[in-house]
Amino acid sequence: MKYKTLNVLPTFGTNTYLLWDEISKEAMLIDPADKSSLLLDVIQGLNLKYIVNTHGHGDHIGGNQYLKENTQAKLAIHELDAAMLIDPHQNLSTHWGAQLISAAADIMLTDGDILKLGDKEIKVIHTPGHSRGGICLLVDDLLFCGDTLFAGSIGRTDLPGGDYATLINAIKTKLLVLDESTKVFPGHGPETTIEDEKVGNPFFGLMAR
Repeated sequence: MKYKTLNVLPTFGTNTYLLWDEISKEAMLIDPADKSSLLLDVIQGLNLKYIVNTHGHGDHIGGNQYLKENTQAKLAIHELDAAMLIDPHQNLSTHWGAQLISAAADIMLTDGDILKLGDKEIKVIHTPGHSRGGICLLVDDLLFCGDTLFAGSIGRTDLPGGDYATLINAIKTKLLVLDESTKVFPGHGPETTIEDEKVGNPFFGLMAR
């Protein structure tokens, strides 16, 4: 599986990820943060099959409507965050003076669902705690984790739908059990690995004990 990291919303430093299968040319955009022609430029020559939001906060969904208007891709989000797409108060965009309304979801995801790009399977892992419907996406040794886990940190849990104990439990039971060599691609900041977080993350790693 090939991937590319994009930053179309520098104000928030949100990572948008493009995944594609080299053989079928089917592609997925994860967390298109803002309306940007770059999103269309990078999918030239590819068949954008899915737009996937790891959760429903406004800094991760701002490009949804733009992509829906310009591609045939299906928009997917966990069922517990779906209402946030079309409600500026729930997606928190009103907090920075915006009224962000996304297209509605075409696909309601749940834990364990599989999305396919060509022959490649991408597993949906429900990791609530930052939001009720937060998810990670696992394909091969690549984990795209939204705002669940960061390099040396975790997603904030003081927003509506957040819960610290729930997030820590999701990370420990669903992410730390993955192969230690798994590369982790957060919603903000640099990439890391499961091994590095097991050892050094101050919230749950060995150094936290």
